[in-house]
Parts: sequence; structure tokens; C-alpha cells
Amino acid sequence: MDFEKYIGVVEGFPKAGISFKDISPLLASPEAFKAAIDEMAKIAKDWKPDLFIGPESRGFIFASTLAYKMGAGFVMARKKGKLPGKVCTKTYTLEYATATIELPCCAIKKGQRVVLVDDLLATGGTLKAVADLVEEMGGKVVGAMTFIELTDLKGKDMFKDLPYASLLKLTD
Repeated sequence: MDFEKYIGVVEGFPKAGISFKDISPLLASPEAFKAAIDEMAKIAKDWKPDLFIGPESRGFIFASTLAYKMGAGFVMARKKGKLPGKVCTKTYTLEYATATIELPCCAIKKGQRVVLVDDLLATGGTLKAVADLVEEMGGKVVGAMTFIELTDLKGKDMFKDLPYASLLKLTD
């Protein structure tokens, strides 16, 4: 399927110089969204995940749907201050800001096989921070995937020792 025709582009969002890739048209198309999830599930199947983790907020959509489809668990990686209870945190740098990501400390059991999923990979900072946090918590990150990869930002270089896949490769 030609997924690129289901991606909107919003220039100057969230700040000047950024070309935001909008997945709303993909999500609004039952055929395109199903095809994307089916393709991502084919890739993730070989990684044999126990859990999918999706960063806030669009990663929730892909990761939770994959978890449901594949009979695995789902954990939300949230921005600082959005989760109740005891949380484990990691601060990292994005292409245009610094952020902190959190996971519930009870969410990862030692040795669980985890696949990280997000809508888009830019510099890789968010997924790398989540990967590091999962490993610190005793989980084993067995793969990372995104729907879109912005190839010119070289975010997949963050995952030299980790399998990484994307369905759509775009330039920034």
C-alpha cells in the first residue's frame, strides 16, 4: 500500500522550521490503518514480544493496537507527571527540546521481551530513552519500530545493536 498518500504535512509545527508529519489521514482510513498494523505485526512477530511500549501520545495508538492483535501486553510511556504511583524516569534531548519520559515502576518484569513502537522516528531520542529505561528496569528490548522514519535525521543510528524497522521512509 502507498502509505505516503495518507500522511499530511503541517509546516512550522510545533515550532518554526519543523515539518510535522500528520498521521490523522492514515488513522481515519480503515483500510490504510489496518494495512499498517498488519505490516507492523508481521515484523514484530519475529521478535516474540511479551510487551509493547508506546510513547505518548501517538505511540499509544500503534503499540496498543499491535499488543491487542498479537496477544501481548501494552505499557504507556508518558511525559513527566502524567502517571500515578511510583514511576521510573529518564530525561533526554529531542530535536527541539529536552523531555522526561516515565514508566510505571511495576510495568516491566525482569526478562520480559519488549518492542518499542512509535508513529515517527526523527532523531531517535524518545525511543532511545525508553529503551534505556526498560533495560534499567530489567526488561529486554528486542526491537523498535515506527510507522514513519525521517531518514535524513538518522534516528535509527541510535539502535545500532537493536533491530529497527519502519514502514514509510521520508525526508524531513
